[in-house]
Amino acid sequence: MEGSPIDIVVFAPLAPILGVLLFWFIQLLFIESQKYLLGKIRSRHEALCRFTNFLGILFQSICHALGYTVTKSGISEFYISISYGRVAPKKQKKGLFEWIANVFLFIGPFFIPAALLLICLFFLMNQGFEIIPPSSLLELKYTFGGQIATFGTSLYNFSTNFFNFLLNIDFLHPAHFGFIILMILLGLGIRPSHIGEEKIDKVDMIYDLRNIWRLITHKPIYIIILFSTAYVFFYISLYLNQNWYITLFSVFGWLSIISIVSLIITHFIIIMIKLTDNIPGKKRILPYLTLPFSYILMRILFHYIKTPQSNSISTIIMIMLTGLVTYYLLRKNTNKFKTKKTIKTKDKKQKAEKE
Repeated sequence: MEGSPIDIVVFAPLAPILGVLLFWFIQLLFIESQKYLLGKIRSRHEALCRFTNFLGILFQSICHALGYTVTKSGISEFYISISYGRVAPKKQKKGLFEWIANVFLFIGPFFIPAALLLICLFFLMNQGFEIIPPSSLLELKYTFGGQIATFGTSLYNFSTNFFNFLLNIDFLHPAHFGFIILMILLGLGIRPSHIGEEKIDKVDMIYDLRNIWRLITHKPIYIIILFSTAYVFFYISLYLNQNWYITLFSVFGWLSIISIVSLIITHFIIIMIKLTDNIPGKKRILPYLTLPFSYILMRILFHYIKTPQSNSISTIIMIMLTGLVTYYLLRKNTNKFKTKKTIKTKDKKQKAEKE
């Protein structure tokens, strides 16, 4: 095993931690973008926005309850509504136990709901969960560069298989369809926007970071203990020549990937809702009808005409046809897609008629 001792002892354990923080920050940016989009459609889709708020508070409350369960504090009260959630412990524990419960409250919603989808993927995906260091870095796998390369490789393998699974998903398969529904629910409710009857302080990325910063600075000794435990776990993995340490943080990276993809899917859904709002009358329903009808028709066609990758082709055609129908209806019924040249031509005709 090559590499400088200071690299292996000091910097190598930080590599996967920094990788997880990077993907978590990307996740925060997507959450903030989605909240902006929800604000754009709120005036016409109050019910949807309130539902997403309820999902976010539900996830947050469940994570808080898990924190009390892990610390053996017990749960004496569990209450959620559209704009408020409360979880009270049976035993009010202080110190480390209270801090752990707050970690579940403030950080848990970013990872714990996605863990349910990861468990589902273990049964739906045949591969993508391997932790294999690059062959060219086997001798350096316990250095900073080796650890970050192994972390990146594990995320690449998982992402490749995950995207391949999504591209070839069978919407007529109950397990696959249920997984997509769970992904949409995760993306919509990963964090509450606090839309309720009463005005509540806005929850945004800065709010999340401020809470986490308070959590760190309130009891910095716990962060030191947490990092010390991570370093000890790394040294044990190094001594036994196992990938346990990088595997732990790779799982957190997989959870971030699942959350980010869920947010991307819900971004497209919200954008579609915003676009179809510009279509007058009942015609705005047509794009939503195109989704199932086009997919079912393609699957019926490929049932008789055997074609490799029929699931992925059906999904791609469904998305393309829905986009074309939406574009056609918008172009026909609104002025959003008319060119300046067309407008100038009309202006000249109007002037000629007046003269």
